[in-house]
Amino acid sequence: MPAVLDLWKKTSALPMGNRVFSLAFSRKAPYFATIRPRFTVIEPDHAELVIPKRRGVHNHIGTVHAIALCNGLEAAMGALAESTIPRDRRWIPKGMEVDYIAKATTDITCIAETDPEQWTAELGEGYDLPVRVRGVRTDGTVVVEGEIRLWISPRR
Repeated sequence: MPAVLDLWKKTSALPMGNRVFSLAFSRKAPYFATIRPRFTVIEPDHAELVIPKRRGVHNHIGTVHAIALCNGLEAAMGALAESTIPRDRRWIPKGMEVDYIAKATTDITCIAETDPEQWTAELGEGYDLPVRVRGVRTDGTVVVEGEIRLWISPRR
C-alpha cells in the first residue's frame, strides 16, 4: 500500500486524525500549509480536501483567491497520485489548466479524480495522465474546474 494511503488509513481512524494527516501532508510541501487544507477523502483515483474560507486566502473582493484554489487542487491531486500510482512508476506535474466559473464565496471542497485504467497504460518512456480537478462551494456550485497533467514514467 502506498505510504500516503497507509498514513491516511492509520490517522483518519483516530480522533482528529484527518487534521493530523492534513498537517503532516502540509509539512511535506510547505506551500500547501498556506491554505490550511483539511483532507476528507483519500482513496485510489479519488481525493478531496476542504480549503476553509478565511482572511488569509481572500482576494481583494473577499472571495477565495485563484492561487489558493489552485494550491488546493494540486494538493488533492498529489494525494490522489501518491495513493494510486503503481510502485514501478513515478509522477511529476506537467501542467495545469483551469477555468474559474463562479465566485468562491464559501469554504471550497477540492476534488481530484482519475480512472483506474489511466495508471496501467503502456509505460514505454512515459506518458501524460490527465487528472480531473474541480472546486465546489458548500452550496454545490462548481467555482473552478480543469485538469492537471502528470508525466508518468518508470521508477529508476
